[in-house]
Amino acid sequence: MKLGVCYYPEHWPKSRWVEDAQHMRRIGIQYVRVGEFSWSTIEPTPGELHWEWLDESLDILHSEGLKVILGTPTATPPKWLVDRHPSMLAKDEAGRVRGFGSRRHYTFASLEYREECRRMVTMMAERYGHHPAVASWQTDNEYGCHDTVLSYAEADLAAFRLWLAEKYGTVEALNKAWGNVFWSMDYRSFEEIELPNLTVTEANPSHRLDFQRCCSDQVVAFNKLQVDILREHSAGRDLVHNYMGFFTAFDHHKVGQDLDVASWDSYPLGSLDKEPLYTEDEKHTYLRVGHPDAGAFHHDLYRGCGNGRLWIMEQQPGPVNWAPHNPTPADGAVRLWTWEAFSHGAELVSYFRWRQAPFGQEQMHAGLLRPDAQEAEAAKEATLVAQEVKVLAESIGLDADELMSLPSAGKVALMFDYDACWSLDIQPQSRAYRYFFWCYRMYEAMRELGLSVDIVPSNAPLDMYELLVLPAQAHITPELQNRLNSYQGVLLAGPRTGSKTETYQIPENLAPGPLASLLPLTVERVDALPEHTQPAVSGRWGAGKLKHWHEQIKTELPCLLKDDGGNPVLMGEGRHYYLGSCIDNTLLKASLAKLSEVAGLSTYYLPKGVRVRERGNVIFAFNYSSNTVVFEPQNAELVIGSKCLGAADVAIWKKQ
Repeated sequence: MKLGVCYYPEHWPKSRWVEDAQHMRRIGIQYVRVGEFSWSTIEPTPGELHWEWLDESLDILHSEGLKVILGTPTATPPKWLVDRHPSMLAKDEAGRVRGFGSRRHYTFASLEYREECRRMVTMMAERYGHHPAVASWQTDNEYGCHDTVLSYAEADLAAFRLWLAEKYGTVEALNKAWGNVFWSMDYRSFEEIELPNLTVTEANPSHRLDFQRCCSDQVVAFNKLQVDILREHSAGRDLVHNYMGFFTAFDHHKVGQDLDVASWDSYPLGSLDKEPLYTEDEKHTYLRVGHPDAGAFHHDLYRGCGNGRLWIMEQQPGPVNWAPHNPTPADGAVRLWTWEAFSHGAELVSYFRWRQAPFGQEQMHAGLLRPDAQEAEAAKEATLVAQEVKVLAESIGLDADELMSLPSAGKVALMFDYDACWSLDIQPQSRAYRYFFWCYRMYEAMRELGLSVDIVPSNAPLDMYELLVLPAQAHITPELQNRLNSYQGVLLAGPRTGSKTETYQIPENLAPGPLASLLPLTVERVDALPEHTQPAVSGRWGAGKLKHWHEQIKTELPCLLKDDGGNPVLMGEGRHYYLGSCIDNTLLKASLAKLSEVAGLSTYYLPKGVRVRERGNVIFAFNYSSNTVVFEPQNAELVIGSKCLGAADVAIWKKQ
């Protein structure tokens, strides 16, 4: 388990570089990310290359024993390149050009820009592919940030038509798949098809879904272009991309298939204030620590995107600059977030950034150092974590590097599918329903029970899990159906599972479609409820309220929860269960506790704001509340902290 930092030597005088590197070592930093926004510094005009500053900075970092994650600078094409290839610029849904002056000003579909990226990445890989400091490469930076996956430029239209022709073969097949007979939307050729924007009312949902899939595939292709170059010229180095939280516009699992590690940028306070998922009470309660499950959800999600390997490329160290409000973290919060990441399998936590910039768009974004180069509170907490890592390693008889070998998999899996997310968000039917939010709340309920949860794609192996939760798997592929048929654990399928075909049509036998053999029921009607309407629900497994989505179901299965009219809400027996409604968090937690019992899993009843995770023979506890709480697992020896956890505190035990 290692610490890192994001560093921009081009922002500072060369006279600072040696002192910066030495200071990093004193804190306990081992990895340094550089270069990802440096194209105009490397190539200020076409063909005029300035490598000397990067050569020198890499050599200095190497001389201090620091390892480098070298970023390709393709997220920030310089002005001269945009002027040379103006068609590389993206367009928004209204058809307006998204111009130069910030970052991510390109469309993934631009073949001209891809060739410029090929040229730059090849030059960097040839020059630094075997540099002794370079341990890893980061491709680009935060694909899709600032809503840049969907673009409506000419390059995107050309790519979409080619994509459709390859998928469907004939326009007649497309017309049938999309149901274009509805509203006389039939096409005579692929060349007639436009992008699903600027229509009088909503575009065909099948059209929108395929466009989303196409744009996602452009991200995959853009990333793979860089990966192939780096593999050729820098073999043996880990390749990684830094994903973002609460972002679903492309299929991260597909991008991850070409990489060695998944990383993400963790900003717990920024997301708490910005995301509509959270209630005002949650925003108040967790103002300075972030929601207890925000980091954890993404750690588990992206570990699943990274072939079991996870890094945090950017960890929030202080106030950010981009949320509606930007409070200072509580004392101890940076340490808490760092250990939380390690408990979920992170090999590396890298803080953003080394020193707060005094200029540019992010000058109010904190770093480990203040703008005057003095240590901020986060630097002290990072130093403490570096020391505690050694204590933990020594206590369990490993060195710090070997800690990364501790298993991180849980016994519970939650299936998260980007295609399902797009499908259900295109026609949510209720403005209160969001696929991501429903997945998050199910994950939250399991975390409140002390369960260690893996978040897995729809093609993941399932045999190792005792409990499998499908929050809303809209489309069930034949391959997934076969694996669910042979799955021997306890299965819970949530509302809207099996409700769509691959081409976005309602299955002929209605939901749950292909799963009707496992779950003999029929969803006959759907109630999409306003937020102020919450009918009562009760049964053998508890009582509570329905929210947002309520299915009217015909079934002979035993009913464990019913609505106030006696209609089934939660039903099933043996190993297979179906939840036909969104229910309140308390009842959801109680129902998942019962299912965990059926699956033979032990659960905790934790104090509010407290979370627990196991990794190998190590137990971690985290207190996100503002109160002192007591937690002490059985048959375990305390290694770090105390059973009395203060606000934003961490305690770690090893099992005996």
